Amino acid sequence: MAHTTKRRVILDLAITLDGLIEGKNGEIDWCIMDPEMNFNDFLNQIDIIFYGRKSYDLWGQYIPEEGSSKTEKEMWDLVHSKEKYVFSRTQNGDGNDAKFINENIREEVRKLKNTPGKDIWLYGGASLITTFINLGLVDEFRLSIHPVVLGEGKPLFIDINERLNLKVVNTTTFSSRVVQIIYHYEGSHK
Repeated sequence: MAHTTKRRVILDLAITLDGLIEGKNGEIDWCIMDPEMNFNDFLNQIDIIFYGRKSYDLWGQYIPEEGSSKTEKEMWDLVHSKEKYVFSRTQNGDGNDAKFINENIREEVRKLKNTPGKDIWLYGGASLITTFINLGLVDEFRLSIHPVVLGEGKPLFIDINERLNLKVVNTTTFSSRVVQIIYHYEGSHK
């Protein structure tokens, strides 16, 4: 029997030990870019990136500064080689760099998941992540837990409508003390 695999939507992000994705002033200076994590390997397994409008405005066309490392430049070149979709209630149109989705999120994402290709990275921001979780559209959570507690900031899980049942499929501890846990979504508790 032939086994066909569908694209998966993967939420891959860094979080603090207290579950925050950024500090109270939007700071992400606590985020460790550990070469041991082989982030480029992850980027090579995806060919689409989903952004919320604010995240796209901040990072969708980001160019590293002149003195940035070769590794950082290579990473951003890889990011920018992907097809980009921006979810926005207000902005629309298809630009050179991104396609905009304004409505029917579940249907549009399902259509994309059923086309041939690699996996899809759900980049964020926070409200788009919440929307995707509540629609049951995140297949895999790849959380890199950093050894820092900020005390206040933007939490990853906010306004979640129902319980998420997740299965741990892999745990890796890096020399930077970051622990990456990969979970697969198994459905919600009804």
